[in-house]
Amino acid sequence: MNIEKQQETPLFSALKKYVEDGTISFHVPGHKGGRGIPEFRSFVGENILAIDVTAGLLDLDNICSPRGVIKEAEELAADAFGADHAHFLVNGTTSGIQAMILAVANPGDEIIIPRNAHRSVTGGLILSGARPVYIQPVIDDYMGIAMGITPESVRRALVEHPNAKAVFVINPTYYGVASNLKEIVEIAHSFGKPVIVDEAHGAHFGFHPELPLSAMEAGADMSAASVHKLVGSMTQSSILLVKSKLIDDRRVKAAMNLTQTTSPSYPLMASLDVARKQIALHGRELLSKVIRLSEEARKRLNEVEGLYVMGRDKEGTEGCFRYDPTKIAVNIRELGLSGFEVEKILKYEYRIQVELSDLYNVLAVSAIGDSEESMEVFVKAMTEIAKKYARKNVIKISASLPESGELVVSPRYAFYAEKKAVKLEDAEGEISTEMLMAYPPGIPIICPGERITRDIIDYAKSLQAEGCHLQGTEDPEAMFIKVIANKEALEMEYRQLINY
Repeated sequence: MNIEKQQETPLFSALKKYVEDGTISFHVPGHKGGRGIPEFRSFVGENILAIDVTAGLLDLDNICSPRGVIKEAEELAADAFGADHAHFLVNGTTSGIQAMILAVANPGDEIIIPRNAHRSVTGGLILSGARPVYIQPVIDDYMGIAMGITPESVRRALVEHPNAKAVFVINPTYYGVASNLKEIVEIAHSFGKPVIVDEAHGAHFGFHPELPLSAMEAGADMSAASVHKLVGSMTQSSILLVKSKLIDDRRVKAAMNLTQTTSPSYPLMASLDVARKQIALHGRELLSKVIRLSEEARKRLNEVEGLYVMGRDKEGTEGCFRYDPTKIAVNIRELGLSGFEVEKILKYEYRIQVELSDLYNVLAVSAIGDSEESMEVFVKAMTEIAKKYARKNVIKISASLPESGELVVSPRYAFYAEKKAVKLEDAEGEISTEMLMAYPPGIPIICPGERITRDIIDYAKSLQAEGCHLQGTEDPEAMFIKVIANKEALEMEYRQLINY
């Protein structure tokens, strides 16, 4: 990394100059530096609206074909993150994941994907027409969550599906669990297959030795990283990184331009520029503090009866090669409360908002903006909650999933097919056009294009009977599910896929 160059912020500096020059705007956006929306400006401030300009202005470059300050900022990001190429994303990591899939797969191609992949992956499959080959992640029964995937499962999938175009990996999971990405990359490359990585929760990995390897460090070909989640840029700003002999960056950029807006937010891109500078120059110092605060909180909470906070004790177990210590996943199943209930108690009694909750856990994310004071408030609140409620075992819903249904048609075909809604209990044998997911363990029970089996229906009904909320269907109660209506067209498509 070129430390001297990393001190520059070409895009942010150009925006500041645009404002300092007193440029008179006869271009969009229509608020003209905030003057057209004074109530909003009085709250958020003048400067943020002053740099909210449009693409293609002289000296401010164009995200679709960057040649000036955006290109310079992206080159600095590539250097900082250890990539050959970096592309700013203002549609979030979702757009990066979809661009990666579009860049490696054509309609009908297979991609090896963990079953617990983010729903943006389903969007990428629909856009590309690719067909998923799902790998089941390891399940931690006590936490009730999906962990990582094993190198052995990747090798097996590649042997069974030699025509697969790529391997998709999550680094890390939402809960901070990292698979052995380096070994997975080595296996995939031995088959001549690229590895693309969802690094939504791992943008900070390459900047501290106590964290798991980043995708670029592990040798992956592409990764989409949410800089906004843990590195400090504004929400919705992410980065797509490319370092590959197997993937042409020009195709990646072409795929991005299919879905990325032509009117990018300059405040978002400027925040990427500054966040990159900060993590490149001060990342080790900032992350050392975050890790220390997190580990101290983890130690104290693990001493509280009724609480368990997952950490490095999981490293080396099946499905967890490394763990991100900045994630504080507090298991509260012994309190007689669900994670959903604890989230509400924290919000309405302590004014603390956690990242997420599930049946057994609440997840607190610590990052560079945290302090001794904020962490102390959280630890005290969880300690008080644990002491206040009697100990008893919460209802134990099995995290063991039924066998996945047969993939009959591609997610793309299922998305565009004529649909009908049927009662879930009457859907046996139908082909789903929707996803159905439960927390725990955060893995789809059914995915678009799969055949619904009696085992799947019975499992879903048992979860509902225990009060578990199912997600993914248009019906918020998941009593009905949409399936393919035109059976004749379905049979024709199925025959074509068999002969493909």
